[in-house]
Amino acid sequence: MHETNIVNLGIGFATGRKSFQRVLKTYIYNWKESGLTTDQKVKLNLLIAYDVKYSNTKRTDYTNINNDLLSMIDEVFFIGREKIRQEIDFLVGNNVVDLNEAKRFFCGGYSGQRNSVIYFAIKNKIDYLVFLDDDEYPIAVTKTRHTALWSGQHVLNTHLHYIKNADITHGYHCGYISPIPYIRFDDVLTEADFRMFIEAISNDIVNWDTIKTVMNNGGATYADTSVLIKDTAEEVEEVNRAKFISGANLCINLTEPERVNAFYNPPGARGEDTFLSTTLSNRKVLKVPCYTFHDGFSTYNHLLDGVLPIKLKSATADSKAIVLRFYRACIGWIRYKPLFLYITKRENYLNEIEKIRSKLEITIPKVCEFFENENFKNIYKELERYHRNVEKHYADFQDAQNIWGKIKDFID
Repeated sequence: MHETNIVNLGIGFATGRKSFQRVLKTYIYNWKESGLTTDQKVKLNLLIAYDVKYSNTKRTDYTNINNDLLSMIDEVFFIGREKIRQEIDFLVGNNVVDLNEAKRFFCGGYSGQRNSVIYFAIKNKIDYLVFLDDDEYPIAVTKTRHTALWSGQHVLNTHLHYIKNADITHGYHCGYISPIPYIRFDDVLTEADFRMFIEAISNDIVNWDTIKTVMNNGGATYADTSVLIKDTAEEVEEVNRAKFISGANLCINLTEPERVNAFYNPPGARGEDTFLSTTLSNRKVLKVPCYTFHDGFSTYNHLLDGVLPIKLKSATADSKAIVLRFYRACIGWIRYKPLFLYITKRENYLNEIEKIRSKLEITIPKVCEFFENENFKNIYKELERYHRNVEKHYADFQDAQNIWGKIKDFID
């Protein structure tokens, strides 16, 4: 640690939603309730990387934090476009990286925001950095036969307890994690068809039995009671060259910066947490017992006011908004699938791509008819486009780590 007997704990948000202030308020009071805001041995540092273009917001939607809330935080770092531009000029001016490298590292979509948070955390001597999402809340929901049961979660405390003996810790998620809606299968789209489609576009961690359970729960994932009551963490095993993590409810140990890797995603794609997972072979990764509730459809903001529903609504395929979210998720998945296969199954890459093509040829016409949406045909085009560029994206992925290595050496 950088300061004797004092833990500098960073809390990072990569945000672009107007609801951010309400989520932040909930978390800060959660930290107060857990005793962290008055713990003299822990300094709380907020790092807020915001994007005003994501949902047409303005800077003050993120920077105008209530003074009563600020009084419970030791330090706040606001990371907007101007701040990033200043850091790029600083690094280029000191011949650390060139302009193109700096822009690629800091401005590369979702990964760029997360990289900027890690950069400012290390630069400001923060020991551990917890990433939280602006659509996840520090609560867990379980299910009985007749009602939903809710419990508060001490997310920061849990990560802080385990991260000292690990490189990365990440927790569990409940709520509306999966973008896959509840589907009533029929002759147009059978369960076998849909399973083939999902397995073609998703990654190795997707398990059809789990997906089916979530679908039968109306698209909701409930917390596992055995996880809620246990006080031990489990080491994450490597599966097919990846130690899978999540992008939030995630803590990174920064006390040895040389062990910290950069986020990356192909242009226009997601998967920054998945690609980070492929760099963790020689890192200790722990799954820790704490949940966050993912409000994937932004329909449970009233949870932040203490209103706890008795039953979670079903995310059914007859809603245009839900189908649109599912379509966008499919595009995001297929865009990063070629690079993920190239990294994890290089020796069989072309065969794997051909298998995906075959499965999509069978299933996409059925998916289009079932959802009454021809846009799903774009999945073909995106697969081919990202397949054609996979070697370039792989070179960019490696460059991201090399660029980050030069920046780390300088700021540390």
